[in-house]
Amino acid sequence: MSSRIPRRTPRRTLARGAAAVLTALTLAATATACGDDGTSSGGEGDGTGTITFWDNNGGPRTDIWNEIIEAFEAENPDIDVEYVGVPISEVQSKYDAAIQGGEGLPDVGGLSTAYLSNLVAQGALDPVTDRLAESGLEETLMPNMLESIRTTVGEGDEVYQVPTSANQGVLWYRTDLFDAAGLRPPATWDAFFAAADELTDRGANRFGFTLRGGEGSIAQALDMMYAQSGIDSFWDGDTTTVNDPANVEALRNYVDLYNTVTPEADLNNDFTNMVATFTGGEVGMLQHNLGSYADHVAAFGEDGVAGLPMPTSEEGGPHTFVSNPVDGLGLFRSSDNKEAAWRFIEFAVSHEMNSRWNESAGQIPSNLQALEDPWIAEAPPTRAAVEALSDENTTIVDLPYHLPDWNNISKADTEPNFQRLLLGEMSAQEFADDLAERLDEAQAEWQEQRR
Repeated sequence: MSSRIPRRTPRRTLARGAAAVLTALTLAATATACGDDGTSSGGEGDGTGTITFWDNNGGPRTDIWNEIIEAFEAENPDIDVEYVGVPISEVQSKYDAAIQGGEGLPDVGGLSTAYLSNLVAQGALDPVTDRLAESGLEETLMPNMLESIRTTVGEGDEVYQVPTSANQGVLWYRTDLFDAAGLRPPATWDAFFAAADELTDRGANRFGFTLRGGEGSIAQALDMMYAQSGIDSFWDGDTTTVNDPANVEALRNYVDLYNTVTPEADLNNDFTNMVATFTGGEVGMLQHNLGSYADHVAAFGEDGVAGLPMPTSEEGGPHTFVSNPVDGLGLFRSSDNKEAAWRFIEFAVSHEMNSRWNESAGQIPSNLQALEDPWIAEAPPTRAAVEALSDENTTIVDLPYHLPDWNNISKADTEPNFQRLLLGEMSAQEFADDLAERLDEAQAEWQEQRR
């Protein structure tokens, strides 16, 4: 099995202690975007009336947002919040369509740094820098999450998103299936590949692993690639490392799992179908992030599933993670009721509400007080992620969220090729070279715009 693991390259390491956790939880992209002049349209309003909120992960997060909205309206009876749940796979296109149409944007919207620079470049968001300072909210939020948001857009100290949470890649596994087979937890790559083989019995419809072949497949492929290769940066100068030979080999390892130790139907799996495959059948492992914890616990109970940080080359060895986007809330420039909208944002990231939201989502809170709440210590996957991120030997590979085209490149432009790769219609080298060419062109264009 060890032949599947490419040689590791030298690592960038993180500082010790709490500062390392804060740094590791956030992106470190040094970035900019073509923002506007910051002039506000819309209006403040009188702080009453109706505001519209778009949830950027409608469905999985609808219930917890409705709880927060109900609590907000109870404290603010003069404000009504109209909730709109938008599927995560459609949110960027929905924002883009509303911007291009010149109307229909919400007062408050759920955002991710994965597409933040694109929205700022189109002038859709109000900067909230002054509001954060004047309200005192800035002092209650994790500094490096705020810094991640600043650097993703690259407009100095301007902030266009109030952070709510951070995430991290996790390898989920069925403890009952591992115990029955006498397998040790998949903490190393050797253990992972051995378990994937051991737990597969295609005739009995049992599989060692399930992967994401449809929407959202690229982020998880990159997680699996860099975690195996140990390459410590997404860029070598202005050239991406996506098609580095060690990453290409890691990609082959990952793709070779398809239809060998995974169901054939994984080809079209989006998030919902991938999780349903794991929770609804005899599947040993799934790679996702902390956000699916609640789904797994609902299916198997807290004792039936466990989550580990991404595997390492040897027991207790250093981890490599790709950065996950910082999620948050944005105040839209076109809002005519910004005072009420801002009150909702403040409420949503308060200690109690931010803690409640992240406990439900299984993610890491932005509110510093919420980070100390008991549920984090009682949620083993979240605690393990924080501990791994605080390790001085952990490497974080920062994905290029600063590129306005990143979301399009990593989704619409490349997901069809990933399915061709799974089907054997293109090689791992061809896939990686195509993705690298798109990224290098986008990086060159971004550098040209900065001049």
